[in-house]
Amino acid sequence: MATIPPAQSQTWTHVDGDWHEGNVPIMGARTHAVWLGSSVFDGARWFEGVAPDLDLHCQRVNASALALGLQPTMEPDAMAALTMEGIRKFDGNTAVYIRPTYWAEHGGYMSVPADPASTRFALCLFEAPMIAPQGFSVTVSPFRRPTIETMPTNAKAGCLYPNNGRAIMEARARGFDNCLVRDMLGNVCETATSNVFLVKDGQVMTPAPNRTFLSGITRNRIIDLLWQYGFKTAERALTVEDFMDADEIFSTGNHSKVVPVVQIEDRELQPGPVGKKARELYWEWAHG
Repeated sequence: MATIPPAQSQTWTHVDGDWHEGNVPIMGARTHAVWLGSSVFDGARWFEGVAPDLDLHCQRVNASALALGLQPTMEPDAMAALTMEGIRKFDGNTAVYIRPTYWAEHGGYMSVPADPASTRFALCLFEAPMIAPQGFSVTVSPFRRPTIETMPTNAKAGCLYPNNGRAIMEARARGFDNCLVRDMLGNVCETATSNVFLVKDGQVMTPAPNRTFLSGITRNRIIDLLWQYGFKTAERALTVEDFMDADEIFSTGNHSKVVPVVQIEDRELQPGPVGKKARELYWEWAHG
Protein backbone atom coordinates (compact mmCIF):
# COMPACT_ATOMS: atom_id res chain seq x y z
CA MET A 1 0.00 0.00 0.00
CA ALA A 2 1.39 3.40 -0.97
CA THR A 3 1.95 5.86 1.85
CA ILE A 4 0.50 9.34 1.72
CA PRO A 5 3.26 11.97 1.75
CA PRO A 6 3.11 14.58 4.51
CA ALA A 7 1.52 17.91 3.68
CA GLN A 8 4.06 20.55 2.68
CA SER A 9 3.92 24.32 2.65
CA GLN A 10 3.36 26.12 -0.63
CA THR A 11 6.25 25.27 -2.93
CA TRP A 12 7.41 26.30 -6.39
CA THR A 13 10.24 24.52 -8.17
CA HIS A 14 12.06 25.64 -11.31
CA VAL A 15 13.75 22.82 -13.20
CA ASP A 16 14.57 22.22 -16.88
CA GLY A 17 13.38 25.67 -17.88
CA ASP A 18 9.91 25.74 -16.29
CA TRP A 19 8.19 26.49 -12.99
CA HIS A 20 6.20 23.70 -11.37
CA GLU A 21 4.02 23.93 -8.30
CA GLY A 22 4.87 21.55 -5.50
CA ASN A 23 7.62 19.06 -4.72
CA VAL A 24 8.17 17.74 -8.24
CA PRO A 25 10.23 14.56 -8.81
CA ILE A 26 13.66 15.39 -10.20
CA MET A 27 15.83 12.30 -9.56
CA GLY A 28 15.68 8.62 -10.42
CA ALA A 29 16.99 5.54 -8.70
CA ARG A 30 20.21 5.62 -10.76
CA THR A 31 20.84 9.36 -10.36
CA HIS A 32 24.39 9.75 -9.08
CA ALA A 33 23.37 12.16 -6.30
CA VAL A 34 20.81 9.68 -4.95
CA TRP A 35 23.26 6.91 -4.17
CA LEU A 36 26.64 8.70 -4.08
CA GLY A 37 25.74 12.07 -2.60
CA SER A 38 26.92 14.48 -5.31
CA SER A 39 24.71 17.44 -4.45
CA VAL A 40 25.23 20.97 -3.19
CA PHE A 41 22.73 23.63 -2.25
CA ASP A 42 22.44 27.02 -0.66
CA GLY A 43 19.82 28.67 1.47
CA ALA A 44 18.69 32.27 1.18
CA ARG A 45 15.64 34.02 2.57
CA TRP A 46 12.87 36.32 1.42
CA PHE A 47 10.93 38.01 4.22
CA GLU A 48 9.11 41.30 4.71
CA GLY A 49 9.75 42.27 1.10
CA VAL A 50 13.53 41.78 1.14
CA ALA A 51 16.01 39.03 0.21
CA PRO A 52 19.25 39.99 2.01
CA ASP A 53 22.55 38.89 0.45
CA LEU A 54 20.76 36.90 -2.25
CA ASP A 55 23.64 37.63 -4.63
CA LEU A 56 26.17 36.11 -2.21
CA HIS A 57 24.09 32.95 -1.75
CA CYS A 58 23.86 32.52 -5.53
CA GLN A 59 27.62 32.97 -5.85
CA ARG A 60 28.28 30.49 -3.06
CA VAL A 61 26.21 27.67 -4.53
CA ASN A 62 28.30 27.91 -7.71
CA ALA A 63 31.50 27.82 -5.66
CA SER A 64 30.17 24.79 -3.78
CA ALA A 65 29.44 23.05 -7.06
CA LEU A 66 33.00 23.51 -8.26
CA ALA A 67 34.36 22.30 -4.92
CA LEU A 68 32.40 19.04 -5.31
CA GLY A 69 33.44 18.51 -8.92
CA LEU A 70 30.20 19.71 -10.47
CA GLN A 71 29.83 22.25 -13.26
CA PRO A 72 27.63 25.29 -12.48
CA THR A 73 25.13 25.91 -15.26
CA MET A 74 23.61 29.23 -14.19
CA GLU A 75 25.23 32.61 -13.58
CA PRO A 76 24.57 34.09 -10.12
CA ASP A 77 22.79 37.17 -11.54
CA ALA A 78 20.44 34.99 -13.59
CA MET A 79 19.82 32.79 -10.55
CA ALA A 80 18.90 35.83 -8.45
CA ALA A 81 16.56 37.14 -11.16
CA LEU A 82 14.88 33.75 -11.43
CA THR A 83 14.44 33.72 -7.65
CA MET A 84 12.63 37.06 -7.65
CA GLU A 85 10.43 35.83 -10.49
CA GLY A 86 9.48 32.87 -8.35
CA ILE A 87 8.89 34.96 -5.23
CA ARG A 88 6.07 36.75 -7.07
CA LYS A 89 4.15 33.45 -7.13
CA PHE A 90 3.62 33.69 -3.35
CA ASP A 91 1.18 35.96 -1.51
CA GLY A 92 3.93 37.78 0.39
CA ASN A 93 2.49 37.06 3.83
CA THR A 94 4.92 34.28 4.83
CA ALA A 95 8.71 34.12 4.72
CA VAL A 96 10.09 32.04 1.87
CA TYR A 97 13.12 29.74 1.92
CA ILE A 98 15.21 29.98 -1.26
CA ARG A 99 17.17 26.83 -2.14
CA PRO A 100 19.20 26.56 -5.35
CA THR A 101 20.60 23.06 -5.87
CA TYR A 102 23.09 21.39 -8.21
CA TRP A 103 23.55 17.63 -8.50
CA ALA A 104 25.17 15.08 -10.79
CA GLU A 105 22.94 12.86 -12.85
CA HIS A 106 25.72 10.46 -13.86
CA GLY A 107 29.03 9.24 -12.48
CA GLY A 108 32.50 9.32 -13.95
CA TYR A 109 35.27 6.73 -13.52
CA MET A 110 33.85 3.54 -11.97
CA SER A 111 30.75 5.67 -11.17
CA VAL A 112 32.33 7.08 -7.99
CA PRO A 113 33.15 10.71 -8.89
CA ALA A 114 30.49 12.88 -10.49
CA ASP A 115 30.47 13.52 -14.21
CA PRO A 116 30.57 17.34 -14.36
CA ALA A 117 28.90 17.34 -17.76
CA SER A 118 25.81 15.74 -16.21
CA THR A 119 25.25 18.53 -13.65
CA ARG A 120 21.63 19.60 -13.27
CA PHE A 121 20.09 22.59 -11.51
CA ALA A 122 16.85 23.21 -9.66
CA LEU A 123 15.58 26.20 -7.72
CA CYS A 124 13.09 25.37 -4.97
CA LEU A 125 11.15 28.08 -3.13
CA PHE A 126 8.85 27.25 -0.25
CA GLU A 127 7.04 29.01 2.58
CA ALA A 128 8.90 28.63 5.88
CA PRO A 129 8.10 31.01 8.74
CA MET A 130 11.10 32.35 10.62
CA ILE A 131 11.24 31.22 14.23
CA ALA A 132 10.69 33.82 16.93
CA PRO A 133 13.89 34.94 18.72
CA GLN A 134 12.85 33.35 22.01
CA GLY A 135 15.97 31.22 22.19
CA PHE A 136 16.96 27.56 22.30
CA SER A 137 18.97 25.18 24.44
CA VAL A 138 22.24 23.47 23.54
CA THR A 139 24.35 20.61 24.83
CA VAL A 140 27.80 19.52 23.69
CA SER A 141 27.60 16.90 20.96
CA PRO A 142 29.78 13.78 21.09
CA PHE A 143 29.99 13.98 17.29
CA ARG A 144 32.65 16.10 15.58
CA ARG A 145 32.99 18.14 12.40
CA PRO A 146 35.18 16.54 9.71
CA THR A 147 38.26 18.22 8.25
CA ILE A 148 38.88 19.26 4.65
CA GLU A 149 41.05 16.14 4.29
CA THR A 150 38.11 13.84 5.06
CA MET A 151 35.04 15.60 3.65
CA PRO A 152 34.23 18.51 1.27
CA THR A 153 33.87 21.05 4.08
CA ASN A 154 34.56 23.90 1.63
CA ALA A 155 31.16 23.25 0.03
CA LYS A 156 27.59 23.44 1.28
CA ALA A 157 27.25 19.80 0.31
CA GLY A 158 24.31 17.56 1.04
CA CYS A 159 26.61 14.72 2.11
CA LEU A 160 27.72 16.72 5.17
CA TYR A 161 24.27 17.03 6.69
CA PRO A 162 23.59 13.49 7.96
CA ASN A 163 26.36 14.18 10.49
CA ASN A 164 24.53 17.32 11.63
CA GLY A 165 21.28 15.38 11.69
CA ARG A 166 22.57 12.68 13.99
CA ALA A 167 24.04 15.34 16.29
CA ILE A 168 20.62 17.01 16.59
CA MET A 169 18.84 13.71 17.18
CA GLU A 170 21.29 12.76 19.93
CA ALA A 171 20.89 16.18 21.58
CA ARG A 172 17.09 16.04 21.41
CA ALA A 173 17.12 12.56 22.94
CA ARG A 174 18.79 14.20 25.96
CA GLY A 175 16.21 17.01 26.16
CA PHE A 176 18.02 19.79 24.27
CA ASP A 177 16.98 21.68 21.16
CA ASN A 178 20.39 21.77 19.48
CA CYS A 179 24.08 21.27 20.23
CA LEU A 180 27.56 22.70 19.99
CA VAL A 181 29.69 20.70 17.57
CA ARG A 182 33.48 20.61 17.94
CA ASP A 183 36.34 19.95 15.54
CA MET A 184 38.80 17.08 15.95
CA LEU A 185 40.97 19.21 18.27
CA GLY A 186 38.06 19.89 20.61
CA ASN A 187 37.42 23.50 19.62
CA VAL A 188 33.80 24.59 19.14
CA CYS A 189 32.88 25.08 15.47
CA GLU A 190 29.16 25.89 15.38
CA THR A 191 25.80 24.56 16.42
CA ALA A 192 24.40 21.73 14.31
CA THR A 193 22.35 24.25 12.31
CA SER A 194 24.07 27.64 12.55
CA ASN A 195 27.16 29.65 13.38
CA VAL A 196 27.60 30.71 17.00
CA PHE A 197 28.88 33.73 18.95
CA LEU A 198 29.64 34.37 22.60
CA VAL A 199 30.06 37.54 24.63
CA LYS A 200 32.33 37.79 27.66
CA ASP A 201 32.99 41.06 29.54
CA GLY A 202 31.76 43.01 26.52
CA GLN A 203 34.03 41.19 24.04
CA VAL A 204 32.25 39.47 21.13
CA MET A 205 33.89 36.25 19.92
CA THR A 206 33.11 33.58 17.34
CA PRO A 207 34.99 30.44 16.26
CA ALA A 208 37.75 31.16 13.76
CA PRO A 209 37.21 29.51 10.36
CA ASN A 210 39.53 26.50 10.14
CA ARG A 211 38.12 24.65 7.10
CA THR A 212 35.93 22.39 9.23
CA PHE A 213 32.78 24.51 8.93
CA LEU A 214 31.37 27.16 6.60
CA SER A 215 31.91 30.76 7.60
CA GLY A 216 28.30 31.69 6.96
CA ILE A 217 27.07 34.64 4.93
CA THR A 218 24.83 35.83 7.77
CA ARG A 219 27.71 35.26 10.22
CA ASN A 220 29.99 37.52 8.22
CA ARG A 221 27.27 40.12 7.81
CA ILE A 222 26.72 40.23 11.58
CA ILE A 223 30.45 40.58 12.24
CA ASP A 224 30.54 43.55 9.87
CA LEU A 225 27.41 45.19 11.31
CA LEU A 226 28.62 44.80 14.91
CA TRP A 227 32.04 46.16 13.93
CA GLN A 228 30.48 49.24 12.33
CA TYR A 229 28.35 49.78 15.42
CA GLY A 230 31.38 49.63 17.71
CA PHE A 231 31.66 46.00 18.85
CA LYS A 232 35.05 44.55 17.90
CA THR A 233 34.37 40.91 17.11
CA ALA A 234 37.30 38.49 17.45
CA GLU A 235 37.55 35.23 15.51
CA ARG A 236 39.51 32.75 17.61
CA ALA A 237 39.75 29.17 18.79
CA LEU A 238 37.04 28.74 21.43
CA THR A 239 36.56 25.84 23.83
CA VAL A 240 33.47 24.42 25.47
CA GLU A 241 34.70 26.06 28.69
CA ASP A 242 34.65 29.45 26.94
CA PHE A 243 30.99 28.94 26.09
CA MET A 244 30.12 27.63 29.55
CA ASP A 245 31.63 30.81 31.04
CA ALA A 246 30.04 33.22 28.54
CA ASP A 247 27.83 36.11 29.58
CA GLU A 248 25.76 35.67 26.42
CA ILE A 249 25.51 33.25 23.50
CA PHE A 250 23.65 33.72 20.22
CA SER A 251 23.54 32.01 16.85
CA THR A 252 23.44 33.35 13.31
CA GLY A 253 22.15 31.61 10.22
CA ASN A 254 20.03 31.96 7.15
CA HIS A 255 16.94 30.31 8.58
CA SER A 256 16.11 32.84 11.31
CA LYS A 257 19.12 35.19 11.20
CA VAL A 258 19.94 35.92 14.88
CA VAL A 259 18.57 33.82 17.76
CA PRO A 260 19.78 33.66 21.40
CA VAL A 261 20.90 30.55 23.24
CA VAL A 262 19.03 30.45 26.56
CA GLN A 263 20.52 27.28 28.04
CA ILE A 264 23.87 25.50 27.71
CA GLU A 265 23.95 22.14 29.46
CA ASP A 266 22.38 22.79 32.90
CA ARG A 267 23.15 26.52 32.90
CA GLU A 268 20.36 28.94 31.99
CA LEU A 269 21.06 32.20 30.17
CA GLN A 270 19.05 35.29 29.32
CA PRO A 271 18.92 36.78 25.82
CA GLY A 272 21.68 39.37 25.96
CA PRO A 273 22.04 42.94 24.71
CA VAL A 274 24.63 42.17 22.02
CA GLY A 275 22.51 39.50 20.37
CA LYS A 276 19.48 41.78 20.52
CA LYS A 277 21.48 44.61 18.96
CA ALA A 278 22.86 42.27 16.28
CA ARG A 279 19.32 41.29 15.31
CA GLU A 280 18.20 44.94 15.26
CA LEU A 281 21.18 45.94 13.13
CA TYR A 282 20.52 43.10 10.70
CA TRP A 283 16.88 44.07 10.23
CA GLU A 284 17.79 47.73 9.76
CA TRP A 285 20.43 46.81 7.20
CA ALA A 286 18.17 44.34 5.36
CA HIS A 287 15.40 46.90 4.98
CA GLY A 288 17.78 49.74 4.26
